[in-house]
Order: sequence, then C-alpha cells, then structure tokens
Amino acid sequence: MLRPSDSAPVPLIENVIPDCCNIGIMVRSLLFVNGVVLVVTLFTVEGWQNALMAFVEASMLVESACLSSLFALCGVRRLVRTMPPWAQRIICALVPAAVTGLIIHYVLSDATFSLTRVSASEGMACGALFGFVLQHYFELRTRAFSPALAEARLQALQARIRPHFLFNSLNAVLSLIRTEPRRAESTLEDLADLFRILMRDARDVTTLGNEVRIGMQYLSIEKVRLGDRLQVEWNLDGIPGDTLQKAMVPALLLQPLLENAVHYGVEPSPRRAVIGIRVVRVRDRIEIVIANPYHANTVSAGNQMALANIRERLALFYDVEAELATSTEAGEFTLRLMLPYRKGEP
Repeated sequence: MLRPSDSAPVPLIENVIPDCCNIGIMVRSLLFVNGVVLVVTLFTVEGWQNALMAFVEASMLVESACLSSLFALCGVRRLVRTMPPWAQRIICALVPAAVTGLIIHYVLSDATFSLTRVSASEGMACGALFGFVLQHYFELRTRAFSPALAEARLQALQARIRPHFLFNSLNAVLSLIRTEPRRAESTLEDLADLFRILMRDARDVTTLGNEVRIGMQYLSIEKVRLGDRLQVEWNLDGIPGDTLQKAMVPALLLQPLLENAVHYGVEPSPRRAVIGIRVVRVRDRIEIVIANPYHANTVSAGNQMALANIRERLALFYDVEAELATSTEAGEFTLRLMLPYRKGEP
C-alpha cells in the first residue's frame, strides 16, 4: 500500500486581487461588464434593434478587453501578493486600463462601427472603473463568506470529532495492549496524530498526498475497531506520485468523506463491507471516487449535513470549479469529487 510522505500544510494566502483564473470569477466578470454595456447601449441608442446591433459591434472591444484583463490579472496575482492591499487594488484598476488602451490604440484604431470609436483615454477610464468595481465586489463577497467559513469549520469539526469514535478506538487499543502491544502502540500514535490534524484550521491547504496519508491513518484506526468487517481498497494507479505531492487541496477534505463511508456504509453492515477509494488525474482535474455499501434504513439528515458541509467548503475554496456528486446503484453508494489541479509553489 502506498503511503505518501508527510508534508506540512501550506497556509492559504488571501489576496484582495480576485482569482481571475477561477471560472466562476471569469463568468461573473464577463456577465457584469456585458450587462452594463448592454444597459448603457439600450439607453443611448434609439430603437432596441439598433441598440442590439450596436452592442454586438461593441462586443469586439468588450470581450477582448475583458478576457485579456482577466488573463493578465491571473498572471500577476502571484507576483504581487506580497504587496499591501491598497497597491493590489490599484493594480486591479491599472491592468484593465492598460489592456483596454492598448487594444483600442493598436487593434481597433481603424474600426468604423459606432461604440468602438472611443479614444484610448476613454477606454482606459472605463477599464479602470470596471476593474475597481469588480475588485471591490469580489473582496466584499469574500468577506461576506467569512462567517460562513467559520461556521462551516465548526460544523465540520463537530461532524469529524465524534466522541464515540474516540471511545471506541481507545477501547480497541486497550484490547490489543496485552495480545499485540506493538500494534496497540502504533494505533495510539496514529490516533494522536489524527486528532492533532483534525484540530487544524480547516482554511489551510495541503498536498493531496498528505490527505491520502491522513485517510489511510484514519481507516487503519477504524480497522482495529471494526476488524474484518472493514475492508479497504485503495486505487492510486491513475495518479503519479509527484502529482500527489504537488496537487494542493483544502485540508481535512478526504477524512470526513471516509468517516461518512464508515459510519453509513460499514457500521450498519453485519457482514464484510468494502470501501473503495480511487484517485486519478484527468488532464487538469483531480477525481476522487469513494464507494461503500448502501443501507436504505441508515439514510439520515446527518449524512446529508456532512455532504452539505463539504459542498460549502468546496464552494468557498473553488467557487464553481469543484463538483461533488453522489449516486446509488445496485446496493452501492458512490461519491465522486472533482477538483481543479492546482500545483503547490516551489
């Protein structure tokens, strides 16, 4: 069984520059800018048909300036993250202004249609205004989500640190002290390590390999408690070892999902139950699939709440770029988690 090497968690860096590499931020920005331009066009051009035609013509400037500015901000975000917040806010206005001015001067200088016949200075002013407004909006949105993040962290901790898990694990260790002292010692070390990790700030990010190692430790502890009833099948053939150590994911993401599988898939089963975990990299995405037996009489609000907490954390970290889907078929509950592949910094 593969045991990825441990790595220290990397603190999540909070920038006031929006993560313009994120699809959700790109879509919101494009919708906002196009919406404003459309409204202005409808009020300044007579006749709705003429206004729509003018908007279509102006889209050459709007789309090219928006996308170029987003790509530019995506590239400079890491470079300026050590700068003070006020400087980052200024950059959010200067980059769109510069990009828009360059496009008007060098690309659309010979344009003959109506709304693109604006001077470079006018375009730069509009670009700076849009950049400032969108930066302010996304910064306020991040702050508005902060209470939800704290609440999600508390709920997740309550879901993960179940008292009966601790008591049952200690009882299992006590039963091994005389017969298998080495195994009992190893289990206690895993238990102490696991609980130290569980108390970590859920806003941290860590490597995928570290999350897999934590999951293995957790399941080894549950194996002592549940014995042969718990069978685990790890499939890591679809992801290279260096990817495990480079891919960054939210801390404490995998363990609650495994606990959910044990609690609702293995504990109610009187027979041998298998939990299958598959981790693969598909181009620029990481896919994690967890399958466990399904027991209809154990479906409860607690299961849905645990998954809802994970979905909330994914939305806070990834916006619309992450997906968590579940399905039930032929007596098996399958959870599929899709994450964007983000490399750690050297």
